[in-house]
Amino acid sequence: MASTKDAGRRGLLLAASNDVEAAGAHFRQAAQAGRLHELLGVEFTLPGVQADEAVQWVYTNGMVNTRTGRVIYDQLMAAPEDERCPLCGHGMVRSLDHYLPKRMFPALCVDPLNLVPACADCNHAKGETTPGLARTTPLHPYLDNIDNDSWLDARIAGTAPVWLEFYVNPPPTWDALLADRARYHFDLFGLASLFSTQANRTLSGIRRQLMSVFAAGGEDQVRAYLAEEATTRLVHRPNGWEGVTYRTLAEDDAFCRGPFAL
Repeated sequence: MASTKDAGRRGLLLAASNDVEAAGAHFRQAAQAGRLHELLGVEFTLPGVQADEAVQWVYTNGMVNTRTGRVIYDQLMAAPEDERCPLCGHGMVRSLDHYLPKRMFPALCVDPLNLVPACADCNHAKGETTPGLARTTPLHPYLDNIDNDSWLDARIAGTAPVWLEFYVNPPPTWDALLADRARYHFDLFGLASLFSTQANRTLSGIRRQLMSVFAAGGEDQVRAYLAEEATTRLVHRPNGWEGVTYRTLAEDDAFCRGPFAL
């Protein structure tokens, strides 16, 4: 608001300050209660300000295009330690995605909890999707910390060439709702296809290495090599597609017996 030179606009934004704070509190309460799907856009408007105006004045002009606001924007963009998109765990962060769409929930357009670093593909895939049901509420990287559990799995779905199929394999400690949300998130962002494509590229890249390892020590040596590679990767990313790829290959006896030149 400090960057707003128009007196009328400044007055409207100052008058809406309490509404913005109340909206943020309401958002957090709903998140903690698992009721984000019950929120309605009409509860998150700014008095006297149209939604498009609020987004332009507060988010675009106030955060993205000002020196002070841009500092905050860049800090949020840099939140992931390895610069990977927290929605897919693979792509590089390119923008901030609004968990609840900014044009439908303008009072949350600069709320840090509603701003999620995202890669271009995930930002596009999500679009202006809003939670319709509890089970179709996408996972929130700040609120749904599921990476303490192992939930990503894969199976060999084809052998000519070898092709991995990724899926959500929820641990027994999860309730049915969390499992449904994880599967919905997985489908919404097209993670099965993304991970399978990346795994296939990785496999193509290590075929010559696998042939050398097999020639030196047979299938046991191949299995040991793959298992070690899996362990190294899964320590840092328990649900990363790379570690899961190596683990899946290590656990498949037929694969470890080769041939690897196909």
